[in-house]
Amino acid sequence: MADGAQIAVDGKVRRQPSRGMYVLPSLFTAGNMAAGFYAITQSIQGSATDQSYFDRAALALGIAVLFDGLDGIIARLTNTTSDFGKELDSLADVVTFGVAPSLLAYIWGFRMLPVMAHPQAREQIVHIGVFVCFIFLICGASRLARFNISVNPQPRNPGRPGKKYFVGMPIPAGAGVISSVIHFQKGSPIDNPWIAVVWICLLVFTSFLMVSNWRFWSAKEVTTGGRHPFQLVAVIVLIGSLIVLYSEYMLIILAMAYLVSGVVARLAYSWSRGRRRSTFVSQQ
Repeated sequence: MADGAQIAVDGKVRRQPSRGMYVLPSLFTAGNMAAGFYAITQSIQGSATDQSYFDRAALALGIAVLFDGLDGIIARLTNTTSDFGKELDSLADVVTFGVAPSLLAYIWGFRMLPVMAHPQAREQIVHIGVFVCFIFLICGASRLARFNISVNPQPRNPGRPGKKYFVGMPIPAGAGVISSVIHFQKGSPIDNPWIAVVWICLLVFTSFLMVSNWRFWSAKEVTTGGRHPFQLVAVIVLIGSLIVLYSEYMLIILAMAYLVSGVVARLAYSWSRGRRRSTFVSQQ
């Protein structure tokens, strides 16, 4: 088909995007992967004496989340979605939101632990940390694989199932939890074994949420073509400005609020279902 050719869809003639337009979403996907690779290099260079490397790695993952959202939006707006773009996006997500945050979480949270009075206890925490970070990686990859093969996934707490919700927490959000905590600490690595245990629990819980069937908001219904586009733009600009000015606080608030939203939705659904069951039994 020639560039800019017209095709008939549902009886309407629509102009087919030129072949060059299909490169545009892939450029943002490449930016996503570049940010992930940069985060990996910064994580490796990080040390207890120079904490800025860890902070830069965390910020790079935050920028990657932005690129990941933009490539899908641009592909939909320009009608340039393709199988190649979907596969490239999934591979980029494994690197950027799987490998990079797993490595960062391990080096920042466990590898930098100082020598304690009981060296064996530190060694055990480090070994558990390696395993937990790998669990995060495999859960994130499994989440992507399930998303790619799912036709009409249904969450356990459906409410009104549809494009409005994801089944399980997306892997970029999981990486966002890790990066927001590290950025909140300004890259200062964990130096307390008990804090390292808390870090283990957070990583395990985040990994579980990614492979769960719980409902998470997708934000796909938010468009500038709605009833109040100017109000939406104003809100986006306000949130963006707050992130630029108070990134340490805003990013961790947004990341944790999104994590908690899935838990609250699940608990609310379980409570309402239990209430309906008790009502039904009392009526028998």
